[in-house]
Amino acid sequence: MSFRKTLQLNNGKTIPQIGLGTWLSGPHEVENAVVWAVEAGYRHLDCAYVYGNQDEVGAALKRVVPSVVQREELFIHFETLERRASSLGTPYLDLYLIHWPIPFVPGRGLLPERADKPGHVEIDTETSLVDTWKAMLALRSTGKVRALGVSNFTVQHLEAIIKATGERPAVNQIEAHPLLPQDGLVEYCKREGIHLTAYSPLGNNLHGKTKLVDYPEVKEVADRLGATTAQVLVAWGVYRGYSVIPKSVQRDRIVSNFEQIALSKEDYEKISDIGKNNHVRFGTPMSFAPK
Repeated sequence: MSFRKTLQLNNGKTIPQIGLGTWLSGPHEVENAVVWAVEAGYRHLDCAYVYGNQDEVGAALKRVVPSVVQREELFIHFETLERRASSLGTPYLDLYLIHWPIPFVPGRGLLPERADKPGHVEIDTETSLVDTWKAMLALRSTGKVRALGVSNFTVQHLEAIIKATGERPAVNQIEAHPLLPQDGLVEYCKREGIHLTAYSPLGNNLHGKTKLVDYPEVKEVADRLGATTAQVLVAWGVYRGYSVIPKSVQRDRIVSNFEQIALSKEDYEKISDIGKNNHVRFGTPMSFAPK
């Protein structure tokens, strides 16, 4: 089973090290996935309004709270506060994030299209990240959020909001896996006391490249340890000291992803080597539609 380890945030709260990612979970898939995950022992759920599946996540929570777990035992993070009550049905969020370090023009939906360039999102050039971060900080007195964080922020983004406000995010959620180790960002956040959560720790096949779980080096370590390749990749992220949120909608994989193994230094380095001169970022908005 999972080691059930929790990690401390810079505001004193704790976050379970292994969670369930819900990005790219299609309609009629994520509700059962969340139920199966909670039944298997997961207590950390990654959600976002832009995923478009928050109603199903909310339905799943109704099925497991309080029959399987108390709300206070769960750690839920989300990226659209005003819609959380109706969609997730929870009176508070454990973590509220800025999803991307760039604003879209308000009032025209999640992905407002540019009138002069169809297929491209229109950017708000008047609202700064500092403006947004200050508005986030004001929420701490409302009781609606337990911790505040960001997602997809670089070192420069983090330095800018910290310099302007003196306030560090509790979490920076980023894409991180052996093909995108982001070593400099990992080191900076460790030094500054900003917790990292790694999404897409197993990679994905959005670009038609070799799946991380299919790399021979990953398979070799998995076979030797009697583990799955996904368990090896989760363990790679755990070795680095941050939280990891693998995603699946298949019950057996949800369960097995939570059954942790530990990597030796040698195995960690073997897996790390596959990313040398072979960096791949799967979650690049410019490759999505709309761009």
